[in-house]
Amino acid sequence: MEMDLNQKNYDAERFKEYILGSAEVVGLMCLRVFCKGNTSLYDCLKPYAMSLGAAFQKINFLRDMNADYTDMGRIYFPNLEINRFDESCKKKIEESIAHDFREGYKGIKQLPRSSRFGVYVAYVYYLALFRKIKNTPSELVLKRRIRIRNRHKARLLAYSFVKHQLNML
Repeated sequence: MEMDLNQKNYDAERFKEYILGSAEVVGLMCLRVFCKGNTSLYDCLKPYAMSLGAAFQKINFLRDMNADYTDMGRIYFPNLEINRFDESCKKKIEESIAHDFREGYKGIKQLPRSSRFGVYVAYVYYLALFRKIKNTPSELVLKRRIRIRNRHKARLLAYSFVKHQLNML
């Protein structure tokens, strides 16, 4: 986050560094707690936790693209020219996020049951947000912040609870 003080545009290397420092390490810190000292489980799940953190951060960047650019003059995605943001650009970003989601989900299924529900709820919420963004034209992504309504969040929570209780992840 310190990078935000001076950085306005990110190349691929700085973007990767930002994602690591702002999101992937959060996943790793949580994973350390979830694994309760089980180093082999931590090592096994580490890449999945990093992917999930990256997916969440990239969705935040995509959701907040308009505010980041208009309020702070910042563009996180490498090689993106805001005035040329179109469906093709959006699709490339979405493909990267989808890959991170697939990898992250693999790790969620392997988490200790005591930790799985909370992570799964976050996953389901961000996946719903991602789907909504995917179904929103690129020009609208630049004009407004895509959100999930509170009643939909409540349904997502109930859905997640049932799937977790029935061990259907």
